[in-house]
Amino acid sequence: MQQWIVQIAYDGRTGPKQMTETMYLPSESDVRDAVRKRGGHVLTIRQHKRTPMERLLARSSWWQVQLLRGIMFRSTSTSPGVALWKIIEAETNPTRQNILAPAREALSRGLGLIDALKSLQIFDRSTLAIIAASERAGKLLEGIPYAINTITQKRKNTGAIMGTMGWLAFDVITIVQSLFWGKSMVLGWFKDNAPKGGEELEKYTRVTGNLALTWDLLIYLAFGIAGFMAWCVFSFFMNRGKRDWPTQRLVRKIPLISGYMRDLSFADSMAAASRMLKSNVPINETLQQSSEAANSPEVAAYWEQANADLARGVSLGVALDREPLNRAERLELASLSDLSQVATIMESIADLRAQGARTKHKMIVWIAFLLTGVYLAIGFGSAIYALTVMNMSMDSMMSGLMGGGAQ
Repeated sequence: MQQWIVQIAYDGRTGPKQMTETMYLPSESDVRDAVRKRGGHVLTIRQHKRTPMERLLARSSWWQVQLLRGIMFRSTSTSPGVALWKIIEAETNPTRQNILAPAREALSRGLGLIDALKSLQIFDRSTLAIIAASERAGKLLEGIPYAINTITQKRKNTGAIMGTMGWLAFDVITIVQSLFWGKSMVLGWFKDNAPKGGEELEKYTRVTGNLALTWDLLIYLAFGIAGFMAWCVFSFFMNRGKRDWPTQRLVRKIPLISGYMRDLSFADSMAAASRMLKSNVPINETLQQSSEAANSPEVAAYWEQANADLARGVSLGVALDREPLNRAERLELASLSDLSQVATIMESIADLRAQGARTKHKMIVWIAFLLTGVYLAIGFGSAIYALTVMNMSMDSMMSGLMGGGAQ
């Protein structure tokens, strides 16, 4: 499903009239069919693309929370879909109107709340799964606060990571600036004040060459890492809600970070599954929605395979007993004898995975501190090394002056 901006010509008594409308349909051919049924003629069709400001606002967790709260408050006296429609109708900000346009189109075509929220492409999979499960169980007013709490917790985790990385980046940028701007000046001074000849000149040239190479490697390494981190942040921000894309596949190959992302995905999907089962959602729908809630393809595949095995008649405990769960989790699931135990066990696994994610997050931070410390030590060490080179040059100059004075 995509949002399209369509210029349409309608035949009227006073002649043709041109109108610009927004449609939310899968393809251009569907748009043309819809316009043809209305008796209009398509002039131009273009896919709607959000401006940078719209992307920034749409992916703001603050605005997501405000939207969900608005739906929750209005749902006390009307249906959730009507509540969202009233929010859209009451919106006067043009930027937010553009963001909400896909939901307006989805609701006008008779789709429900979940389809309308999915069309916005601003919520992650776990949040949508929680809301969908709550709506199916008829407990939307209970599910939205839980979804809001999930968004808020993720915002805190993201803020902690960004704060730590920002502080480390400040330290690295400081030393890199010193190296970058001082390199030409210091190496230029060394070149102008080199010993006159002999073994001292050979040693001096070798030492200054190593110093220049060390500084070049430090500078290029810093720029390379900074560029990679900036690209990752930008890519994850722009692709929020998607399950898989090239940057995420690359990041998942980093050992500790891949485990951190897998634990977060399991914590989200297991918590959503536990809540759905407690709300009496059928087990097959629970497994399907849990797959939708997983941001990691590996975790999504776990739920899909479990659902496929369950459909073939395999018992629930055996269907859930598979990798990438660890041994303790698998033994706990394999011992299931009553469906009522599943929600409790899944909630326990979600808590353990969340704790594991927090532990890995601390390890990532400490490793980042360690690597930054090593980088800074090399940078300061090379600066001290530069002083020894300077002493070599000064000694050579003093020797030359004293030798010249003796003559």
